[in-house]
Amino acid sequence: MDTHTLLWSVEQPATISVPAMAVLQDPNNDRYVSAATVWELAIKVGLGKLKLSKPYRAWIEEAIYDLAMEILPVTIEYADFQATLPPHHRDPFDRMMISQSLVDSIPIVSIDAVFDLYGVARIW
Repeated sequence: MDTHTLLWSVEQPATISVPAMAVLQDPNNDRYVSAATVWELAIKVGLGKLKLSKPYRAWIEEAIYDLAMEILPVTIEYADFQATLPPHHRDPFDRMMISQSLVDSIPIVSIDAVFDLYGVARIW
C-alpha cells in the first residue's frame, strides 16, 4: 500500500478507486505497509507538512490494526535492489516500495502511474 493509499484509506476512503478498495477489503489478501511509509508519514507530521485526524502514534497504530496490515521492514536486500533502479522516480520512500514490490512480487495499491515504469504490479 502506497503512502497516499494508506492516508486515503483512513482519512478519505471515498477517494480510493473501486478496484483498489476491493483488493484492500478482501480478507483473503495479505496487506502490507512498508516501514518506509510509516517513516515517511512520521517525517511529514513532524515537519508540519501533514495533519492527521489524531496524533501520529495513535493514528498509525490504529490504521495498521484496522486495515489488518503487516509492516514490511526495510532490509539490506531491498536497499541494495533500489540502488539498481533507474531514476524514473527520485522519491526514496517510493523507490523502497518499488524495490519491495519487485523483490517479493507484491502488487502496490497506488494511484501513482510512475510505478508502472518499473514493471511493478500496480492496482488502482
